Parts: sequence; C-alpha cells; structure tokens
Amino acid sequence: MPADPGHLTRAEAACAELAATGQPITFSAVAVLARISRTTLYRRTDLRAVIDEHRTRGQDASTLTSLTVQIDQMRRSPGAVAAKVRRHEETIRRLERARRPGQ
Repeated sequence: MPADPGHLTRAEAACAELAATGQPITFSAVAVLARISRTTLYRRTDLRAVIDEHRTRGQDASTLTSLTVQIDQMRRSPGAVAAKVRRHEETIRRLERARRPGQ
C-alpha cells in the first residue's frame, strides 16, 4: 500500500496544535488528532521524524542546565569511542596471534 501523502500534513498539523496548546507531543496524541494509527506513525520514518522534530523543538534547549548536559555528553563521547576502538584493536591482536601457526 503506498504511503498517504496526507498523513504527513496531518501529523505536522497535529504536532503544531499540541505544541501551541502546551500539550505533550506523544504518538498517541498525534494519532488521535491526525486520525492516523499509532502503528503507521511508528512504522513510517518520515512521520516519526516529524514527531521527533516537534518534540525536540518543544524542549527548551537554551537553559543553562540542558546546555551543560549537552556539553558534558559531547566531551565524553570521543573518550568512549576511543575506549571502544582500543578494545576492538586488542581483540583483533589476540585473534591474529591465535591464528598464527607455530606460536
């Protein structure tokens, strides 16, 4: 069944209405307002993206606390990636040593 282009318009309108009235933007609320099943909202990535975008916009990202949390997460991310790379490299070295004949 082809995707209904009206779904996107109705989902966006439902999200905008919820945001304007200060209500939480949930899949259930959008489904009711947009007359779209929750299953469809979850399955279609374009509809999920609309809801996620409106949710993100609804959060106040400019508060000092949220900015501090974001900065902290960004600082820790490279360290976590580096640690994972080191673990993978060590695993590869162990596997290569185990594969070598005569050792």
